[in-house]
Amino acid sequence: MKDNLKNILIKYTPTFLLEAVKLWKKNKRRKYLEKQKTSKKNITSEQLIIDLKKIGLSKGDSVLVHSSMSKIGYLENGPATLIDALETVIGNDGTLLMPAFPAPGSNSSYLKNNPVFDYHKTKSKMGAISEYFRLLPNVKRSLHPTDSVCALGPLADYYTNTHFKQITPYNELSPFRKIGEKKGKILMLGTTLNGACTNLHTLEDAVPFKYPVYDLKIFDADMIDENGNHFTVQTKVHNPVYSVKRNCDALKPIFEKENVLINGIIGEANSMLIDANTMLEVMLKYYYEYGVTMYTPFGENGQLKN
Repeated sequence: MKDNLKNILIKYTPTFLLEAVKLWKKNKRRKYLEKQKTSKKNITSEQLIIDLKKIGLSKGDSVLVHSSMSKIGYLENGPATLIDALETVIGNDGTLLMPAFPAPGSNSSYLKNNPVFDYHKTKSKMGAISEYFRLLPNVKRSLHPTDSVCALGPLADYYTNTHFKQITPYNELSPFRKIGEKKGKILMLGTTLNGACTNLHTLEDAVPFKYPVYDLKIFDADMIDENGNHFTVQTKVHNPVYSVKRNCDALKPIFEKENVLINGIIGEANSMLIDANTMLEVMLKYYYEYGVTMYTPFGENGQLKN
């Protein structure tokens, strides 16, 4: 009920007011973190290791991390604190992945400015942790103009090497589908399904999806690969008209019921650890049985609504 009311308020509140509230929250959080820094109440790697193990991360895991650095608390050594903890928990046999999307907003608006995606130079706009990770030695990056993923570990090349020239970013050759095939995990670290769970899009590329979630326009995108070679590729982007209809957080009760995710706290951040393969299986099941999607989280006819 609370989430429904929140979504209604967001839908009908003027954009300028939403932006003002967002800025106020950001400044409030910044002041809180500064206070933590001054009082030396830092979040350490050792603390994060305990929290990551408690939520269910373990040796050998492949894990795709969506993170909000400010929600974790003041990290002792910045992003390195979290990366060190993650690498310690998954070990040398584990593979760490993070989104490295270049667009802070909609992909259609981004591509209309004709950007060049450069494997080495194009920054991740997915937060400070993601950008720090992108620049680490031996990190591999998938060559996709809008939905690039970085990976480090023994399966890094496997996850990233077939994303190139895929006209939709979440199909069976993408890192998002591959992590499910390898029984990997998705860590939502201080982020929500609404805000960051990209793997929800894997459903759209796994079935003849009944809603026109991709824009009719196919974009040409210029790219420069790891070795400096230039290419032009074609890609679809999500239709902004449908994007505003998403209500991803309303899917959480289904995922909890079907044991898709585990809730926990990492540092100070409310977090979720998701089984990537089970998530897609459950999405397929509910899609075929009830028409459930992120756009119709209570079923095609609202039949699952309480």
